[in-house]
Amino acid sequence: MKEMVVGSDVGRRATPPPPPPPQALLERLKDYGQEGAFAMWDELSPEERDLVVKDIESLDLPRVDRIIRCSLGSQSYPLPAVEPVPEASVSTVEERTPEERERWWKRGLKAISEGKLAVVLLSGGQGTRLGSSDPKGCFNIGLPSGKSLFQLQAERILSVQRLAAQSTDARAAGIVPIHWYIMTSPFTDEATRKFFENHKYFGLETDQVTFFRQGTLPCVSGDGRFIMETPCKVAKAPDGNGGLYAALKSSRLLEDMAMRGIKYVDVYGVDNALVRVADPAFLGYFIDKGVTAAAKVVRKAYPQEKVGVFVQRGRGGPLTVIEYSEMDPSMASEINQTTGRLRFCWSNVCLHMFTLDFLIQVANGLEKDSIYHLAEKKIPSIHGYTMGLKLEQFIFDAFAYAPSTALFEVLREEEFAPVKNANGASHDTPDSARLMLLRLHSRWVVAAGGFLTHSVPLYLTGVEISPLCSYAGENLEAMCRGRTFHAPCEIAF
Repeated sequence: MKEMVVGSDVGRRATPPPPPPPQALLERLKDYGQEGAFAMWDELSPEERDLVVKDIESLDLPRVDRIIRCSLGSQSYPLPAVEPVPEASVSTVEERTPEERERWWKRGLKAISEGKLAVVLLSGGQGTRLGSSDPKGCFNIGLPSGKSLFQLQAERILSVQRLAAQSTDARAAGIVPIHWYIMTSPFTDEATRKFFENHKYFGLETDQVTFFRQGTLPCVSGDGRFIMETPCKVAKAPDGNGGLYAALKSSRLLEDMAMRGIKYVDVYGVDNALVRVADPAFLGYFIDKGVTAAAKVVRKAYPQEKVGVFVQRGRGGPLTVIEYSEMDPSMASEINQTTGRLRFCWSNVCLHMFTLDFLIQVANGLEKDSIYHLAEKKIPSIHGYTMGLKLEQFIFDAFAYAPSTALFEVLREEEFAPVKNANGASHDTPDSARLMLLRLHSRWVVAAGGFLTHSVPLYLTGVEISPLCSYAGENLEAMCRGRTFHAPCEIAF
């Protein structure tokens, strides 16, 4: 009989140490100073180790490192000297003649009827500030029809298609679909696709809508280190609405556009309730000017308004956008003594037009330069929310590359009703956007010979006209003349 030895480790199986991280991957992380991504490796389960390895392997580390280094380094560069936009570069509302308006409208419709225009929607954001986790385009701003932003925009496309088909030179060809490319993000893609499917694409053909996802980039600390959202996942964020260019390139949609015979691309943001999608007048102006890039602009409402403005980079340089946070108060308040306007008055409202050839050049140039804007945000991390940096490109970054740019002024009350903040905020709410749309459509009714009655003050209400009835106030006389409408209501077929 064997004698037991108290306290002996005999018979006990020692727990083996965890296997080390894959050596080659660890060495690559060390090359880029990101080995901290494996800091909690020993505490992870085998399944969690597999997850963190896959997450790191999914990153294009040389590209990410180049972006981080170039973007952090750009903070030390002085801002380039800027000048106000030359008057000759802007088509102002008061300068346009009726003949020009008609010529641009017809020229735009002709190009649309020939299939030369595509529309790109920037729809990567969630309605977090609106109190919704759904994509912003799903949001119902409270119109009498109950239509979402997506539906309003889809019906405007349908309306323009019909107008183009009815134009004098295009009647024989019938309706030519406008292809709608919708850029989502990993956070909105599935919900956006399901929303369109559930609503039968709002009357559009399914094959005229293409969804594609923008990329993401790691969130980093002030010294450029990855922030870990969990022990086995790097915190990531969408790469900004300027991620469009890289996404179009990586998804080969620029080639797709070329195969379809597209020459011009209309690009806009989802959260504008008054956006004139595929605007024939803007397209006709763009073609008429013969430029490679153009933007609709509104006059800055007051010096401290938090909007980016177009400027000229140096005397004779390209037009580009400078953010309000980059302008000192004295610069923002400068007055042009000749016009009486602010010297820097042309606000960027994310309504852009590009030639396809130029988009192809930009998709290569922006990626080569790899300068991203740094947005300081609260980032979810293993230590709770921590301050860090999101790396973003902006849609207007492309203008710095354009050999020629033109600006097209529009009236704020007709084309710019942003939906960014929940009701109760001071501006850019669903309520404010709804009222802008109802008031605009009320003016259309009156101009067409109709009358309005109302049980509440008219400045608090109005009527909604379906985009399927009128795109921009045209062709309403037969429906409205001599008729009285009680606000609020929807006017539809």
